[in-house]
Amino acid sequence: MTARRLPAPLIDAALVVAALTDVRINVSPDYEQGMACALIAAFVLPLRRHLPLVTFLVTLLSALFTDAVFAPVAALYTLSSLNHHRSLLAACAVVYAVSDFLPFRWWVPEHVDFTQNLNAQDLTHTLAWATAPVFLGQLVQARRELSLRLAEISEAREHERLLTAQSVLARERAQLAREMHDMVAHQVSLIAVQAGALQVGTRDEETRQAAATIRRLSVQTLEELRHMITVLRASGSRPTELTPQPSLADLRHLVSGSGIEAKLHTDLPGTLPPPVQRAVYRTVQEALTNVRKHAPGAMATVRVHQVNGTVHATVTNTPASRPALTLPGAHHGLAGLRQRAELLGGTVTSGPTAGGGYELRLELPPDTAR
Repeated sequence: MTARRLPAPLIDAALVVAALTDVRINVSPDYEQGMACALIAAFVLPLRRHLPLVTFLVTLLSALFTDAVFAPVAALYTLSSLNHHRSLLAACAVVYAVSDFLPFRWWVPEHVDFTQNLNAQDLTHTLAWATAPVFLGQLVQARRELSLRLAEISEAREHERLLTAQSVLARERAQLAREMHDMVAHQVSLIAVQAGALQVGTRDEETRQAAATIRRLSVQTLEELRHMITVLRASGSRPTELTPQPSLADLRHLVSGSGIEAKLHTDLPGTLPPPVQRAVYRTVQEALTNVRKHAPGAMATVRVHQVNGTVHATVTNTPASRPALTLPGAHHGLAGLRQRAELLGGTVTSGPTAGGGYELRLELPPDTAR
């Protein structure tokens, strides 16, 4: 079983509280300018997932002018966990270390002297605080990507198992076709020939009619056998190829062939990473399947677009126009979508609309879509 992640708003609130506690301990109330910088840094932390670099630069003011460093460290960790550019992360770590170590606190009251504690121990402490969040963020990012790869490998293995089963079934069908051709069809042909000979050679009218009936039924049976042999040989000899993974280019075919009245509105580029394209496709596929099963006669609208780098996929349907049938299901579809989105750093939410319909939403962060 996988551990359930805490809701994002709860994590944001905990970080803000921790940052405010850090401000309360390390910033003097008389230091009004520094207090303002530290408070701004604390309250911008909820933006770190959507604007990681901007959030880090804003929180840097707290390290630059105060000793409250929790907010910039948290922002640097989030930036490192979402960004693949190591040169940028190294530069941010250096900027943070310089801001935290050097005595730039020229707004501090005159009786406070920061220069007297600048020594090798403080430098080591500052470098540790600068590098630790970067390494930890990169480790979390590597773990997330490894989980995605493992999920894809599991999917590929399952597909390989299905292909193996199909290959075995194809060989069995080909063998059955040969047996039917070599034995059954041959024997039925002999029956038809013998019945024809009996029909021609006998003088008894009753025997002639019986022989004609046997010959006619044998010919019909032979034709049906030949048709079955053709079908079995075709299914047994047709090459089985690896089915290509779905992409954004397949969305229109998916929507038009969904069996419901649906409209697609999309402006996503086709250059997004394959895991993102598959996540969008599977989300739309699951949503349309649920509409078809649970809201017969409903109309659906699919909107897929990108805003400030964040990928949004929304499927909204109207209320059902006729009663839904009770169909068996494992109820694992939405759970699988949420797990796939979480591995990409995104979220999947769903719920009823004000008009009595239903809506499913997928959001993937900007760095995932690069």
